[in-house]
Amino acid sequence: MAVIRLGFGRQHLGLLKRRSFLVSKLIAVVFAVLLFCEYLIYYLVIFRCDWPEVKTPAHNSGQETLKVMFLADTHLLGEVRGHWLDKLRREWQMERAFQTALWLLQPKVVFILGDIFDEGKWSSPQAWADDVERFQKIFRHPRQVLLKVVVGNHDIGFHYQMSTYKVKRFEKVFNAERLFSWKGINFVMVNSVALEGDGCNICSEAEAELIEISRKLNCSREEHRSSRCGHEQPLPASAPVLLQHFPLYRRSDANCSGVDAAPLEERGIPFKERYDALSREASQKLLWWLRPRLVLSGHTHSACEVLHGMGTLEISVPSFSWRNRNNPSFIMGSLTPTEYALAKCFLPCENTVLATYCVTAGFLVLVHFKLLASPFLFGWNLLRKLKTT
Repeated sequence: MAVIRLGFGRQHLGLLKRRSFLVSKLIAVVFAVLLFCEYLIYYLVIFRCDWPEVKTPAHNSGQETLKVMFLADTHLLGEVRGHWLDKLRREWQMERAFQTALWLLQPKVVFILGDIFDEGKWSSPQAWADDVERFQKIFRHPRQVLLKVVVGNHDIGFHYQMSTYKVKRFEKVFNAERLFSWKGINFVMVNSVALEGDGCNICSEAEAELIEISRKLNCSREEHRSSRCGHEQPLPASAPVLLQHFPLYRRSDANCSGVDAAPLEERGIPFKERYDALSREASQKLLWWLRPRLVLSGHTHSACEVLHGMGTLEISVPSFSWRNRNNPSFIMGSLTPTEYALAKCFLPCENTVLATYCVTAGFLVLVHFKLLASPFLFGWNLLRKLKTT
């Protein structure tokens, strides 16, 4: 009997060592999966993105290439509709994606095309301050990187919700700049919510600003400056890039395609003017006044490419957040005063991350039941030995 007890003690000790070693390995597996899904996957995915090359290389034309990121519809959740877990998940995803993109791609300018916040249209002063603080943490950036923001309907409300107070509140944080020139390239940032065309005070001011910008752009194109151009510092003689939240007028997304376009069942749904897109009249005014060479917009949360008027290309930039789509992305642009080239950079798919967690959880459950079963198997084998002695 003493021999059996000694053997039992040795086997019990060996079983404990094996279980302890297995538990250590399982903890290492859990840590590795967390590290991969919450950190490393962003580097692995964004590392595959490359800046596009313009047709005429900048060093051959004497022009400097400006590297620009365009993203849209971050929709930072507020205190009313934002569950804390949803906030944590979505904001961590956008923070890791943005910070990884800055580190790997090193853009010079970043534009966010509206709907920065989800509840800016009704948030209280304190809630607004809290949301702004979170935004500044998520989208922090080095001083040498310029971050420019366009206003969206969720930031100040649709036309019937918009007020001077909300517009000024937004502009106090993100600047009221409408015309931005850098490296010989002109960018026009439009408050597309104010292009209702009904003569309201905010709408009238917005149109007056755009008409003045149009005058400056036309003066920059003149070889011999007319008297109406005055003696002010001329803008670069470059057709502008138009940036806004609402897309220019189009009937629907029926002609859009790609893995990040709207779902097939939604593409044929007609767009409502001044709600899903700008009105036909406002779109024609913008194209006529500004004569842009490229237009980028957000709002739809899905990708689309549309040709307007005399072949002006508009790119609808998909949402940057998992909350709005499974496969977020942003646009990378290489721009010179006369040329541009665009490429899309996809972020990790939420389904991929969730599937990785589910497979890991299933594996851990199987191992857990195996660990539970092993003491019973050991006891059964011990009883069999006792019976045979």
